[in-house]
Amino acid sequence: MWSNFFVQQDEEGRIGVAGAGQGGVLGGMKGGRGQRRTPKMSDSQEGKIKLAFFVSIIGVTLTVLGMGTEFWVELAQSKNFSGNQTCQMAHYGLWKGCIRTLWVADIDPERTSCGPAELPGESNCTYFKFFTSGENAVIFKKTTNKNLNLASAVLALLSLTMMVMGSICIGMSLSKGVAFFLKPASFCFILSGVLVLLSVLIFHQSVLALLSSDHSIPLHHELSWSVACVGSAGAILIFGGFLFLILSLPFSPWQKCLPHKNSAT
Repeated sequence: MWSNFFVQQDEEGRIGVAGAGQGGVLGGMKGGRGQRRTPKMSDSQEGKIKLAFFVSIIGVTLTVLGMGTEFWVELAQSKNFSGNQTCQMAHYGLWKGCIRTLWVADIDPERTSCGPAELPGESNCTYFKFFTSGENAVIFKKTTNKNLNLASAVLALLSLTMMVMGSICIGMSLSKGVAFFLKPASFCFILSGVLVLLSVLIFHQSVLALLSSDHSIPLHHELSWSVACVGSAGAILIFGGFLFLILSLPFSPWQKCLPHKNSAT
């Protein structure tokens, strides 16, 4: 009987030791898993990200400034077309167009067309009806192509959406101190810059379609300062997106794990 008792005690002891060993291994595995955390960025890296974000914000500001104005293109009659002391010109953007009446005496004598739009005069501005009733606008007997104008406006709005998403990614990256969100941010800013440039190209095609719709009134056209703002913004956004992509490369997880593997061996 005593021999059976000691054997039973011995078996229970072995089971307890085995259970403790398994618990230790599992605890070690959990502890090992708990120690694997996303590497935090350094202060210098955070400063570089903020600098790249400042560059991108400049592009966002120029985009918003250009999209909100109606100085994308200027259409000008000859300053002597009416045969009186005034002449007319038009300028418009994505959402609104204006017809301005200027005094011929205020125009540069060497300039043959009416303008520029910055001269004092009467202005009559109206919003386009592309987005409400779907009607085309008529400017100096020339009709717009609403499909091209709508496409340009939609691309511009999509670019703003991508800018907002990229800014959110950068904000999360800086607040949490991780570089995981830099690649999505770079994708958003690069795509927004491409969309902005496509919007400018399609808008230019809409201007050419407007001019070719009627030839009874000769017009001189030129792209205005808003297009320069938006075009520069597109290039800045693409540059900022590539900066975020470059900054995200040194923070690859496998590169951070290499020193730990070498130290373990």
